[in-house]
Amino acid sequence: MALRTRSLVAIVVLVLLAGLVAGGRWYESRQPAAQAPSEKAALIHVTNAGDRGPGTLREALFLVAGATAPSSIAIEVPLISLETALPALVSSKGVSLVGQPSGVVIDAHALGDGPVLDIAGANTSVQGITIRNCPGTAILVRATKFHLTGSTIEGCDLGVDVADNASETALERNSFIRDRLAVRFAAGGRGTVVASNQFSEEKDAGLWLVRGGTDVAGEAISVRDNKFSEDGNGIVAGNIPVIIERNDFVNVHESAVHVVGEGVVVRGNHLNGGASMGIVVETARNAVIEDNEIERLTAYGVMLRGSSNILVRGNRFHNLGYGIAFVLGDSRNVSTAIDNTIIEPKYNGIDVIGDSPNLRHNQVLRARAYALHVEDFQPPDQPKVISKPFLDHNNFEVNGTSPPTPPVVAQPDKG
Repeated sequence: MALRTRSLVAIVVLVLLAGLVAGGRWYESRQPAAQAPSEKAALIHVTNAGDRGPGTLREALFLVAGATAPSSIAIEVPLISLETALPALVSSKGVSLVGQPSGVVIDAHALGDGPVLDIAGANTSVQGITIRNCPGTAILVRATKFHLTGSTIEGCDLGVDVADNASETALERNSFIRDRLAVRFAAGGRGTVVASNQFSEEKDAGLWLVRGGTDVAGEAISVRDNKFSEDGNGIVAGNIPVIIERNDFVNVHESAVHVVGEGVVVRGNHLNGGASMGIVVETARNAVIEDNEIERLTAYGVMLRGSSNILVRGNRFHNLGYGIAFVLGDSRNVSTAIDNTIIEPKYNGIDVIGDSPNLRHNQVLRARAYALHVEDFQPPDQPKVISKPFLDHNNFEVNGTSPPTPPVVAQPDKG
């Protein structure tokens, strides 16, 4: 009897347990699935102008370093005077560094040669910040997708230094004032643009795009709609592919654009004033110089020196010392000038020295010296370099009068 009772109790317990399990599973099925903790964007306020401590820019950079979502740093003080180097911006989730609408200045005069801002994480942007008085570099970019906009860099040795591993860099609507170099690129970069910036009184150059060997794999950097005023050089481009278009160059001291190597297009720019050269193409290959307006220069509008296969097309020159010069080019890969118009040069329209370019459909109007001047070159203790340009349907005038016969009509030697 006792055995039967115990058996019945056991059965009842098992039934109850089964019911509890089934009920628990039903309850779980009615609940929403558990979710991973959400990633929240962080907004850090900089309210302390000191070099270190709570509320400082330094503290904000540490806080966003390990962020798991895009973060923003809002600088709400007018002036930060740095005494020691800041930590790098390393988050790859994206960091926006934004200055207050009334303006923010970071004074870096007490720093050493290192960068003020070291961009080591992708998707970083800086907006509305002035960086001033850097002994070294204002911004070092060594990550992808960096964007600088509405900012000013003034009185630094180097404004923005873009390393060769960076790409999709955008520098837009900024001002660069009285630096040694405003912006330096170490290589071409996919999706990289320099647009609508102001470069003023840069000692060596506004843009320096130079590397030792030809950047065959790099994509062209777009440099467009900028203004260069009173710089030592506007743009120096060497072995980095770049398209330079729709820029204004005013009173540049040495050259508006200096091209070395290959991979450069200079198109649709306006060069105005200065005791300088306009566009200098030196030991370069396969460059295109077209549709530029060049005026009020003391020296040459376009100077080609030791270069090959350069196309100079559709440019307009007026009120300048000289028009175009071809000097010691490659006779096997000759350069070509076509459809250019040169009005009232103070001296010569086109100079050819030890070179044999193709000159087609050009106009030199009212030259005060020679419309076309051709001269052989005699190097010391070496054979003379003969100039033999090929002329085709050009219009050359000296003080309003066309010469009775073309000065040179020789086809360059084929062999």
